[in-house]
Amino acid sequence: MTDWPILSTVTFLPLVGVLLLLFTQENGANGRRNILNISLATTIVTFIVSLFVWIWFDNANPGFQLIEKHEWLTGGISYHMGVDGISMLFVILSTFLMPFCVLASWLSVEKRLKDYMIAFLVLETMMVGVFTSLDIVLFYVFFEAGLIPMFLIIGVWGGKDRVYASYKFFLYTLLGSVLMLLAIMAMYWQSGTTDIPTLLAYKFPPQMQTWLWLAFFASFAVKMPMWPVHTWLPDAHVQAPTAGSVILAGILLKLGGYGLIRFSLGMFPNASEYFAPLVFALSVIAIIYTSLVAMMQDDIKKLIAYSSVAHMGYVTMGIFAANQQGVQGAIFQMLSHGIVSGALFLCVGVIYDRTHTREIAAYGGLVNNMPKYAVAMMVFTMANVGLPGTSGFIGEFLTLIGVFRANTWVALFAATGVILSAAYALWLYRRVIFGALEKENLKKLLDLSPREQLILYPLIALTILFGVYPAPIFDATAASVDLLVNNYTAALHAAQNVALSMN
Repeated sequence: MTDWPILSTVTFLPLVGVLLLLFTQENGANGRRNILNISLATTIVTFIVSLFVWIWFDNANPGFQLIEKHEWLTGGISYHMGVDGISMLFVILSTFLMPFCVLASWLSVEKRLKDYMIAFLVLETMMVGVFTSLDIVLFYVFFEAGLIPMFLIIGVWGGKDRVYASYKFFLYTLLGSVLMLLAIMAMYWQSGTTDIPTLLAYKFPPQMQTWLWLAFFASFAVKMPMWPVHTWLPDAHVQAPTAGSVILAGILLKLGGYGLIRFSLGMFPNASEYFAPLVFALSVIAIIYTSLVAMMQDDIKKLIAYSSVAHMGYVTMGIFAANQQGVQGAIFQMLSHGIVSGALFLCVGVIYDRTHTREIAAYGGLVNNMPKYAVAMMVFTMANVGLPGTSGFIGEFLTLIGVFRANTWVALFAATGVILSAAYALWLYRRVIFGALEKENLKKLLDLSPREQLILYPLIALTILFGVYPAPIFDATAASVDLLVNNYTAALHAAQNVALSMN
């Protein structure tokens, strides 16, 4: 351990790459190569530095670690950074996925490459900042600022309906966040602080908890996204460039889940218990309804986008089961989904770069001339379904156990999602990969290039590794989840005792 401000370094290191890019010329092949090299080097260095967060992290300590605190604004609002077992792994996931995004954009982005890479590096800073903030105002600044680069990535480099999709994404998320800002102000007036560890220990009045919970939920439910505020996601995914979809599915959806664990469950336990049936109902509808919608899609990206909504349904269910298995499973499911769905969008990008279509009907028989691609796609499809031996199974299984302990009927309905996900994922795989290779334009397609192998193979390895050996993740999260669940149950017992004494 050292006094080195590691979290600030990891958070703001991508901005060093932005500064270098600002002084780089974009003209000609050399200019493009320089921009790509600077971006790739920045993201790789950031990832390597972020690994020190994991190395220096003490699994046995349930509290916040690697703390940095400086005065920032008057009135007790400070620049306060730190991670615990719940947030630390999301920092690693954010920095891990970024080099793959740069590699995926190597050939596909033709116009304004410099601006594109700057947007991605700024977005990385905002995402890491959300997970490391220990002041609620600082959290809000990072949470909202991340909207702007993503809005530009979809709106400038997206597909033909990109402007519509980017505005829809922006307005949906902004509307929810305005309510969260009002809730943050109310919390500050009530408690006199914006410090997250202090707020976690503060007992908000039950009546106030209800309103605060609803305001935060409005913001996080859109970000997740939960049914029925999920409609921006399929549009955003379909229009976003490949790397944009990877970050959207891999990290941005997780901000909502992280917020629900950190704020809704941690700070408003009474309201969380009161609203748990509502969350269960919305989650079950999301799992069943969006799985059925996914079966009807004719666009590969849209199908995977709807499957993301269904998978996030498991996460929200697990969180509000509010027991160890549920919360651990939800965190694992988010991390696994970050890798698997990111990889699926990268797989779509591989064939889209070759054929410039995402229509399922335009493909068929790819296994004949792209066997390596077929194997990669198969691993990620199976992980998406939740096949034992892949990381997708561990998360789904644990959340279902947690929910079963909380409510048997909810678990029963949610389990049908496993069957439905197998139906749409295997249907997609059969249509695209198997069958006779009849279409002339597909016969000329080449298998994975060395660059594409470099992108997909590490993700295959991780998907299988965490499916067989999930211990590193559970070791890191266990102590913090224990503390969260214990505090939650203690708060509920205290509220029951007060109610009994008043009777």
